[in-house]
Amino acid sequence: MSTVRTQAAVLAFDLPDGTVAEVAVTTLLNGGYAGRSQDDVAAHVRELAELGVPAPSVTPSLYPVSPYLAQQTSAVPVQHGRTSGEAEWALVVTDSDVLLTVACDHTDRALEVHGVAWSKNASPDVLGRRAWRLADVADRIDSIELTAWADGVEIQRGTLAELLTPQYWVERLRDLGLLEPGTVLLSGTIPMHHDVDQFASKWRVELRDPATGDVLDCEYEVTKLPDPIG
Repeated sequence: MSTVRTQAAVLAFDLPDGTVAEVAVTTLLNGGYAGRSQDDVAAHVRELAELGVPAPSVTPSLYPVSPYLAQQTSAVPVQHGRTSGEAEWALVVTDSDVLLTVACDHTDRALEVHGVAWSKNASPDVLGRRAWRLADVADRIDSIELTAWADGVEIQRGTLAELLTPQYWVERLRDLGLLEPGTVLLSGTIPMHHDVDQFASKWRVELRDPATGDVLDCEYEVTKLPDPIG
């Protein structure tokens, strides 16, 4: 996969041992339709079909995103009311490690019906400010819990066993020549609960490791931009 390498602001992640890992994002990728269960993938395709999004030609999918959209922010500005987040984890490749952190892929659902790749570039990928070294949690990855709330109401809950593994994506990045410092990859998401409003003004996502009780989180408010003039 060919990508345009443009440097974003440096992101900083607090690690459990008290150190801080910094990375300047040069490649940002969003996985899609990445459930290990094809039933879950089909459910997500149906969710998006209800919003008018055509089915992908291949799964899992991989969408390049402008690197500056990888952000650690508490506010996401949007142009209208039909945008929403998605609970995800993210791989972050640094000079010395591959990190695992929590993420929320905020997506323009109105634009998504015209092109998923376009919609992924309309809003930030919000990442947590803490991370784990992937090697430290790799042996229990399937037990790690992923939960999201929209306006304080639980909208997604599952474990990483529902998604393709971080190791799968590590190998995929290696095959693409992108397993190098500055690459960030988001995992794709798990199904949303039925009858919950995803077009919310506040989003929160957590990764929880039951073995240690440690929680990684990110949360932000969705703010509407002023109406255009002209």
